[in-house]
Amino acid sequence: MLKFVHQAIRDIRTTGSFFPSSPVLARAMTNSLRAHRGAKRILEVGPGTGPFTAQILRALRGHDALDIVELNPIFCEHLEVRLLRKFRAHHPAIPVRLHSQAIEHAPLEGEYDFVICGLPFNNFPLALTQSIFHRLFELMRDGAEMTYFEYAGVRRMKAPFVGSSGRDRIRRFEAFKSSTAKSHKVTRELVVANLPPAHAVRIIKRKGGFEQCFESTKTF
Repeated sequence: MLKFVHQAIRDIRTTGSFFPSSPVLARAMTNSLRAHRGAKRILEVGPGTGPFTAQILRALRGHDALDIVELNPIFCEHLEVRLLRKFRAHHPAIPVRLHSQAIEHAPLEGEYDFVICGLPFNNFPLALTQSIFHRLFELMRDGAEMTYFEYAGVRRMKAPFVGSSGRDRIRRFEAFKSSTAKSHKVTRELVVANLPPAHAVRIIKRKGGFEQCFESTKTF
C-alpha cells in the first residue's frame, strides 16, 4: 500500500486515489473470468500495484493468455517482483506479458475476450477517455466484456467545485457514457466495501455498436 500511496502523491491524476482497490472490488471486477468456461484472452490496463491482477492470475487456466499494460515503471517493477515472476515459475505454459507503456501505443493484437481496466477515467480529459475506449473496443471481439470502475457519486461531488468549464466536462462525460450504454449492454455493481465505495461497470460489446458509440459524441 505504501508504494501506491507514494505514487498517488506524486501523480494523483493517473493513479486516481490515495488507496489501492479493495479485495472485494477486485473480486467484483473479475467475477466473469471465474465463471467463464473455455480458453480466454485477457487484457488488463492500469493495474497499479496489482489488486485486480492477483485475482486475474488466480482465474487463469492452461489455454488462457494475459496481457498487462501499465504506464508507471515503478508499478511495473512491483508487479514483476510481487506477482508475475512467481506465477510464470509455476505456470510456464500460460503466456503473461507486461507492457510498460500507454495503452494507445502498446503493441497488442485482438481479439480479447475480457478487458479489465483500472484507469481513473474521471481524472482524464474527455478526448483521452474516448481515445482509450476506442482503442480498447478495437481490441475486443464482438460479445467481449470490458469492466472498469468509478467511485460512487464522484462527479456529483465534484460539480460544485469545478466551475462552469468543469461542469461542462462532466455533462459531456455523462453524454459519452449514455451513448455507450445505448450502443452496448452496460451493467453496474455497487461495491460498498471499498475506500471510497465504487461501481464495477461492465460493458458487453455489441456488433456495430463500437462505431455508433463514438460517432454520437463527435460534436463534444
